[in-house]
Amino acid sequence: MSIRQALLALLEPGPMYGYQLRAEFEQRTGATWPLNVGQVYTTLARLERDALVEHVDGSGADDATDQSGQHGPAAAQVMYRITTSGRGEVSAWFTTPVPRTQPPRDELAIKLAIAVTLPGVDVASLIQQQRTATMTALQDYTRLKRSGRASRPDQAEDLAWSLVLDSLVFDAEAEIRWLDHCEARLRRAAVEGRLHTPARPTTPLTRPQPATHEEEVTS
Repeated sequence: MSIRQALLALLEPGPMYGYQLRAEFEQRTGATWPLNVGQVYTTLARLERDALVEHVDGSGADDATDQSGQHGPAAAQVMYRITTSGRGEVSAWFTTPVPRTQPPRDELAIKLAIAVTLPGVDVASLIQQQRTATMTALQDYTRLKRSGRASRPDQAEDLAWSLVLDSLVFDAEAEIRWLDHCEARLRRAAVEGRLHTPARPTTPLTRPQPATHEEEVTS
């Protein structure tokens, strides 16, 4: 998730303080991905370094960081505005598809891929437990969609939160279908005798010890 471009885009309507940017981001996403305030100010500092944002004159930017580069209390008094270069980056972000050639690491896919190759792992139980957890999450997302501001999005921010919820619902539904698919494939592989896992070693592996001086002389 690109916090950098998201914060830039939020600055397009006008200058804001760091804490305002954090609040606006979480308002639009329903705090699905909470931002640490330190992360916001660190990102803003990098954006300013890259000339994509600048501080508003007289907003206290000179005192925002100490000599070690750490963000102190004065950072909250700094107002930032987007630059022309920053607007160009936002425009490029909105007009460029999100690349899918290098998908993000999926912990569940990695866990299942490792589990099917190791002896002693109850893969069927793993799948069932995950399916139950994902179905619970799906029910929670669906409940949120039917209540609160996401159920009748009268404001743009409410519609944004509703769209995020839609994404979470679709992701959960897809994960459940994938788990069903994995379960069926593993069952079929077991019936056909194609599922073989390496035997667990009976003795622990030990690192070879270097030869002693006497052994070298003898050899």
